[in-house]
Amino acid sequence: MALVTKAVKGTKDVLPKDVYKNQYIEATALDIAEKFGYKEIRTPSFEHTELFQRGVGDTTDVVQKEMYTFDDKGGRSITLRPEGTAGVVRSYLENGLCNETLPQKICYIDSCFRYEKPQAGRLREFHQFGVECLGTASPLADAELIALGTSILDTLQVKDLSLEINSIGCPTCRAEYHKALKEYFLSRKDKLCQTCRERLDRNPMRILDCKSPVCSEIAKDAPVVIDYLCDECKEHFEKVQEYLKAMNIEYTVNPKIVRGLDYYTKTVFEFISKSIGAQGTVCAGGRYDGLVDELGGQKTPSLGFAMGIERLILLMETQNAPFPDENVPDLFVVALGDKATLKAVEIVKDMRAEGFTALLDLNQRSVRAQMKYADKLNAKFNIVIGDNEVETGVAKLKNMTTGEETEIALETFVSGFYNISLSEQLADLEINGEEFDFASLFGVNEE
Repeated sequence: MALVTKAVKGTKDVLPKDVYKNQYIEATALDIAEKFGYKEIRTPSFEHTELFQRGVGDTTDVVQKEMYTFDDKGGRSITLRPEGTAGVVRSYLENGLCNETLPQKICYIDSCFRYEKPQAGRLREFHQFGVECLGTASPLADAELIALGTSILDTLQVKDLSLEINSIGCPTCRAEYHKALKEYFLSRKDKLCQTCRERLDRNPMRILDCKSPVCSEIAKDAPVVIDYLCDECKEHFEKVQEYLKAMNIEYTVNPKIVRGLDYYTKTVFEFISKSIGAQGTVCAGGRYDGLVDELGGQKTPSLGFAMGIERLILLMETQNAPFPDENVPDLFVVALGDKATLKAVEIVKDMRAEGFTALLDLNQRSVRAQMKYADKLNAKFNIVIGDNEVETGVAKLKNMTTGEETEIALETFVSGFYNISLSEQLADLEINGEEFDFASLFGVNEE
C-alpha cells in the first residue's frame, strides 16, 4: 500500500535515533545563556503579517519572497514566523516586560518558516536558538552578546570559525550612506535585477544583500558603510572592539556585512565556517535600536542573535565534533509468565522512581525474542525472571558489556542494583588507571 503523503519539500523528520543531537545543542545553549542572565520565552509560531512587514522590513527578501502568508477563516492575514526577534519584541511590549528592570535578557528555541530553495543546512522549516537583550545602548552589551555566542560554539567544540563584525551606523549616518549607494547603483541601474531596481529608491542597502550573481558582482565595488559612520557610531564600534580584545575574542572587520533584515543598526556580526559550503553562517546578529519603537513602543536600544540548529548539526557532523553518547536503558527486565511479569512491573516502577531507565517487553514475547530486543536497545544490564526466580526471590543480573552475572535479591532490587553497578564502575576506573573523585560522587564537601 502506497503512502498517503510524504513530508512537505523543505521539511525534515528528526528521528528518535538522531534527536539527542538537537537536544544536546539546545540544552547547551540554554544552559550557557542562563549563566549570562537570559531567561527563556515561548512565542506563537504565527503572527499578524503586519508585524513582520514592519519589523523585518518590506524591502527584504524575507518579506518579499520567503514568508508563508495566508488569510485565516476570519479574513486576517497571518504569517508563519520567519525569524524570532519580531515576535519577542511584540511580546515584550504586549506583556509589559518593557516596564520591568532593563535590560530584559530573553532567549528562545523557535521553529521558523521561509520559502527558500532547500539545500544542505537550509530548510523551509528550520529551528533556531536565539537571544534578545532589550534596553541597553552600551557597546559592552554588544561585546557580551558576541561573547555568549562564542561560549556556546566553543562549548560545542565547533572548530575553524571566523568572527566577522561591522557597523552599519544609525539613521543619521545611514542617510548619507544611502545617498552614496544610490548614486553608485543609479549608474548601473540597467544591469540590476527588477527587485533591486525597486529597492533603489526605498532602501539601496538591500541591494548589497541580493542573491542574484549579477547584482552581487556589481555590489562588490559599492561604497562601504563604515566610511560614512558619524562620530557617535564610530566611537561605539571602537568600544565594541576594545571589549572584544579585552575578552580575547578574535575577530575581523568585514565592511560588506549588512545582514538581511531591515531592523539592524550599528553593530552586526557573523560566525562563519568554510566547512559546509555556501551556507557557512552558523550564528549571526547585531543591534536593532529602532525596532521597539517601530512596533509601537518607546525607543529602546536592543540587540540579539540567532544560530541555526540544523546548520550547527551539519557543521559538527562534518567536523566530527563530539556529541554525547545517546542515552541507553540502565536495565531491561526479561519476564516469563504472569507472576514474573507482575514482579517485573514492580521492579521497573521502583527503578524509575529512583531515576533509572528501566524497560520490559510490552509484547511479552519469548525469552529469546526479549533478549534480542534488549540487545537492540543496548541496555547496560538485564535480568531474567521466571517462576523459579519469583519463588526463590533471587535472580541473576547480567552486565551486557562484560557478560558478568551477579546474584541479586528481588525484594531489595534497586539498592542491590545500585551497589553492583557502582562497584563495576569503580572497577573499570581502577583498571583504566583513572583518578576517581569520591567527593563528587557522594556530594561530599571537602574542606
